[in-house]
Amino acid sequence: MIDLERHGAVAVLRLAHGKANTMDLEFCDALIACVADCRRDAGIGAILITGQGSIFSAGVDLLRLVDGGAGYVRRFLPALGGALHAVFACDKPVVAAINGHAIAGGCILACAADHRIMARGPGRIGIPELIVGVPFPIVPIEIMRFAAPADRLQSWIYGGVTFDADGAASRGLVDASVDADRLMDEGRAAADRLSRLPARAFALTKRRLREPALARMTDAVGRDAEAMEAWQSPDMLAAVRDYVTRTLRK
Repeated sequence: MIDLERHGAVAVLRLAHGKANTMDLEFCDALIACVADCRRDAGIGAILITGQGSIFSAGVDLLRLVDGGAGYVRRFLPALGGALHAVFACDKPVVAAINGHAIAGGCILACAADHRIMARGPGRIGIPELIVGVPFPIVPIEIMRFAAPADRLQSWIYGGVTFDADGAASRGLVDASVDADRLMDEGRAAADRLSRLPARAFALTKRRLREPALARMTDAVGRDAEAMEAWQSPDMLAAVRDYVTRTLRK
């Protein structure tokens, strides 16, 4: 589900969950556990997250969502928030080597990292949640508020637009775009550079940088019940089912 490799002080977490690395309950639990293990390991100085094949992550497993219904949503949504929060709040440097499509939750996972590099090619990155028919819970929206340019985020969300690697880099959604055959070398190099920074100073500085977003995540936990209610409502599940049907037909 998530393969861990060591390259010196860099832990490479390779997402390997089905064809599209979709995010379901088990995937989220595995990601939380992997990040926790890396945080505890004093020999790991940085984490590099990447996918397999031509997909980084296609986001939430919508088929599982509609099949599981409200009962599954009640278990899944906290796990999704926990997994994204684990990456965003990790006190060690995190680099995302985006090997292909990073859509919706996949984009948010990449944006939770400290540094993002995307491979040139057919892969697209973006946050089309509203086109699917689901609202943003607090953790994903705060990650995007932190990572994306403030003057562009609203139009990206409302329009559900996606970008190729060069387009994402020119708009500040990722830090760099590289040829596909250079992605892992560049990703490991970036992770290695960050791992050499003084660990305590890095952790404190990162926490200070992200403190407002982390505080809003904590303060809004009670209000996120509204998102939970929306995600498990019959209307929203019907909209997701319709989107899945139209997408699979293509």
